Amino acid sequence: MTFAHPYVLLLLLLLPALAWLKGKLGQAAAFVYSSVDLVRPIAGLRRSRAGAILANLRWLALALFIVALAQPRLVRGESHVKASGIDIVVALDLSGSMRSEDFGPGQSRIKLAKEVLGKFIDNRPNDRIGLVAFAKEAYIASPPTLDHDYLQHQLDRLQIGVIDENATAIGSALMTALNRIKDLKDKSKIVILMTDGENNSGKISPLTAADAAQALAVKVYTIGIGKQGTAPYPVGKNQWGQMVYKQMEVDIDEETLTKIAQQTNGKYYRADTADTLRRIYDDIDRLETTEVEVKKYQHYDELFGQATIGGLAVLLLEMILAQTVWRKLP
Repeated sequence: MTFAHPYVLLLLLLLPALAWLKGKLGQAAAFVYSSVDLVRPIAGLRRSRAGAILANLRWLALALFIVALAQPRLVRGESHVKASGIDIVVALDLSGSMRSEDFGPGQSRIKLAKEVLGKFIDNRPNDRIGLVAFAKEAYIASPPTLDHDYLQHQLDRLQIGVIDENATAIGSALMTALNRIKDLKDKSKIVILMTDGENNSGKISPLTAADAAQALAVKVYTIGIGKQGTAPYPVGKNQWGQMVYKQMEVDIDEETLTKIAQQTNGKYYRADTADTLRRIYDDIDRLETTEVEVKKYQHYDELFGQATIGGLAVLLLEMILAQTVWRKLP
């Protein structure tokens, strides 16, 4: 058994002192006699222990309430998993151009990227995976974690527009990912950076961030999302409720993305189809791994309710006995 607030149990040390003090002070007499001669006929009667028992029950109830406040819990079990030894942070572009529907009507770049990434997370249960979202700025959507249910929830929440979508800070995104992965102790550290544009925001250049990744021995896999040439971009609906598109140039800075990957012993991919994006993760699967046992979570059975009910039951018993078989005269 463990306690969420074990320091509360220190209050139990006060109970013996309070009980002693209460016994020392005693209680007011129930009857006052003018002469002790009046009670000599009953002087030989043994003193009842009912009062002591009732007092002990009340102290026991108080002790159970203190234990309840400390939140007792039983550790039902710990889940241990064999982690692959790879820590991965995925940096996902949320700039406005990710709305482009290169892959068919209703199949935008961001939708495909999230769909494939979600399946990748499902297929890598033993990897710690984190998530960085970026556009004009970069922020952490999830630190590297083995709790992939939480990770999938955070991925689902990512939508274009949650941050300023009018620029792309590739250097800042890569540096943010490195800051989340640099202190982890696993043998392999990887950043997967997915974007459909070029760096035009942020204070850190992509190649400066690549230098930092190289110094930290972090491999960076860069992915340029989008077909060659132009792509349809939704601009709104017409009077009949149909989506209207305009053709936009696909402007991916493949040169910089390639340099980042080469400098960090990673690889650059051009994801112009869903299959290409899926093949990227096949390469990751072939990376050297080192299995280590990692405690994933602990499951507790909370006993607060049982301790509280126990205290109430003891207190109720004391009250019933005090008002019935061991009732005392006023």
